Amino acid sequence: MAEYKTLFGIVVIPAAMLGGIVLATASYRLRDLFFFLFVLLCIMTYHLDVNFVSREWYRGTTRGFEVSSLDVLSVAVLFSSLLRPREGRSRWYWPASLGLMLVYFLYCCFSVAISDPQLFGLFELSKIVRGLIVFLAAALFVRSERELKILVLALACVAIWQGYVVLKQRYIYGFYRVDGTIGDPNSLSMFMCMTAPLLVAAFNTDFPRWLKGLCGVGMMCAMLAVLLTISRAGFATLLIVMLGSTIACVSFTFSFRKILIGGLCVALAVGMVAKAWHTIQARYAEASLKDEYKGHAQNRGYYFTIAKAIMQDRFLGVGLNNWSYLVSNQYGPALGWHFVPYIDTENYPSDVVPPGRNIDEAQAAPAHNLGALTVGELGIPGLFIFSLLWLRWFQMGASFLPWRVPDPTLRLGAGIFFCTCGLFCQSFTEWVYRQTAIFFTFHVLAGTLASLYYMKRQRKRAALEQPQDGEEFAEEDAFDEMEEIPAHNET
Repeated sequence: MAEYKTLFGIVVIPAAMLGGIVLATASYRLRDLFFFLFVLLCIMTYHLDVNFVSREWYRGTTRGFEVSSLDVLSVAVLFSSLLRPREGRSRWYWPASLGLMLVYFLYCCFSVAISDPQLFGLFELSKIVRGLIVFLAAALFVRSERELKILVLALACVAIWQGYVVLKQRYIYGFYRVDGTIGDPNSLSMFMCMTAPLLVAAFNTDFPRWLKGLCGVGMMCAMLAVLLTISRAGFATLLIVMLGSTIACVSFTFSFRKILIGGLCVALAVGMVAKAWHTIQARYAEASLKDEYKGHAQNRGYYFTIAKAIMQDRFLGVGLNNWSYLVSNQYGPALGWHFVPYIDTENYPSDVVPPGRNIDEAQAAPAHNLGALTVGELGIPGLFIFSLLWLRWFQMGASFLPWRVPDPTLRLGAGIFFCTCGLFCQSFTEWVYRQTAIFFTFHVLAGTLASLYYMKRQRKRAALEQPQDGEEFAEEDAFDEMEEIPAHNET
């Protein structure tokens, strides 16, 4: 079976990419469908991929050269948008944050070049390249309100789909912690914290009522999914980002309809929390913050101890995706955690934990903190570059917060800001930003944000250049008139 899957990856996927580019270039509707399917199916990408040079036994963030059926869709959307943009649109523009993303990629290449082993770093590099393709595909495809509707529709469908799946898992199959189709409870929680704020923003735009209704159902399903994962960080993060997105996007003009809808949403949310409260309470009682970050146990605090030891020893880190290898073989045993070492990059290590060792698994897992993982693998320079990239994403999203208007090209930018906040906050306790499903979906959101940011700047420039009574607008007047000027390149 594995041989057939590999043959499929080598022969069929490249041919499908070429065919997809031809079809998406010839038909705008097919291009729309490809983008919709990409966003919809991201959450189950592990069911659709092939791993070349697979090292499934390695406890890293990427375990092979992954090629997914979704790559066919992203490549088709990207190249068709370059080859045949919609009428009136430029073929190319430089998306905001792309420069820092390329700097980060080049630094990761440098890290792999100076590291030993290099194989695991090459695995992760291949994923970064795929993320860049997804980012550019979204940035070049989402160029007007029309494409925003497709994105929102796909994310609302994903949330409703996962809501249905987790209900079955909990109440039919008896799962204690549901995982949806993504395969892990904490990953599902992070995915929902990353996407739900956009549904909140979309619910408060000028979109059609049917789409806003789907967003409302999707918001409830996202909350349900997080509750049933019983993720402590996820539950707190979701409350923060959904409240923030609501405050940033809701209109403060009151009406009976708004009060009715708001009251219904609050009642449903309170009911779901009340229903799951006993499991949430039990989950929070399992360990306190002191238990998580103090002592010599293999808890979340131990990752910071390891990261500190690596920084003191290697200013440039152990190398991209080499955390598990070097911690298992060197840093863990030196600090009292005696993991079973990896033999090399070719052979399976033993997965049996010898008796008497204070470890949970035979080999070390990636650090359950994105900052600790980044500084451990890429060193202080890598963490600095990665932090600059995150700050750029935050700055782009925050620039939409002052615009309290129902225009989707402005309001969804604020929604993506809180999506970024959700991903960032839960990354304090998880590494799964690098999980392919989350990595791809976030790069779709980042590409969309870059397009919205470019649209906003173009509209501002057009407003500044428009004369009024023989004089140029002052900047403040130009901003007041932005809504009256259509977004750039719309058909």
